[in-house]
Amino acid sequence: MSVQADSIKPDVPTKSDRWKQVRKNRWAYTFISPFYILWMIFGLGPFLFSLYLIFVKWDGLGPLEFIGLKNFIFLFKPGGGEVFWKSIGNGVILFFMYVPIMTFLAIVLAVILNSQRVRGFRFFRTLIFAPYVTSMIAAGFTFRLILEYDGGLFNILLNVFGMSSVPWLEDAWWARISLCLLVIWGWLGYNMVLMLAGLQTIPRELTEAAQIDGATPVQAFFHITIPLLRPVIIFSLILSTMGTFALFNEVYALTFTPGGPMRANLTPFLHIYNVAFQDFRFGRASAMSYMYAILILAVSWLQLRYFGREDN
Repeated sequence: MSVQADSIKPDVPTKSDRWKQVRKNRWAYTFISPFYILWMIFGLGPFLFSLYLIFVKWDGLGPLEFIGLKNFIFLFKPGGGEVFWKSIGNGVILFFMYVPIMTFLAIVLAVILNSQRVRGFRFFRTLIFAPYVTSMIAAGFTFRLILEYDGGLFNILLNVFGMSSVPWLEDAWWARISLCLLVIWGWLGYNMVLMLAGLQTIPRELTEAAQIDGATPVQAFFHITIPLLRPVIIFSLILSTMGTFALFNEVYALTFTPGGPMRANLTPFLHIYNVAFQDFRFGRASAMSYMYAILILAVSWLQLRYFGREDN
């Protein structure tokens, strides 16, 4: 006797069947529940509360006063969100000052360590990666001692060669250069490891075939290695973008004043921290946080949209 195919219907579990499965696996759910409970308390809870703080005025102790969208409007008023937008501008300046250099150095070092001609590449890889696992607060204070105007190691060496001292931490642009040096020192190894992992997925036969056809190592690097490494480069650039605007420990430890001279190194994270925990304006700080998140998402989307396409 034949059975029509369309007459066969799969068994759909009922609500009681689902509860039976839950009761059956109750101990498994019990053991994994601490993660979800802690996530709801320390993750989802603060997120929803910060979303509510956008619409209120609160100093952390008094009653919450509902003010609507005034915290957002403040950011666009003349002179209202001036410091916030300056911190965004500082992030853009710092990004173009050190990210291209750091990314290029990371690619070059990864290519060198990926070649078979380098002996002891594990030692050099560990040596370059070591600053990433170093405390950035300690590194920032060390850089501050090295870059002091009077008695700093860099200026002492300059004076030995007959050159005048440089105001590394006292001038706005020199303070930015000092911060870039610290960030490159601390994050170059991490980006190099990313590039090295990407290079190890590229077959060596492609580069060797190009060199057999007459391409120089430089031509093979720019026309074969770089295009195949593009997804990793885009990933590194997105991480560097978020990291640049979120610089906190480096700025806090390196500069004598919050944000450095003329607030040249003031980043959005540091400004939001100052507004929330020094001025005690939590509603305004929450509005700045969400505006910052929107800008970062937009920039990341643009990077993926225009630099991550295969036809570029």
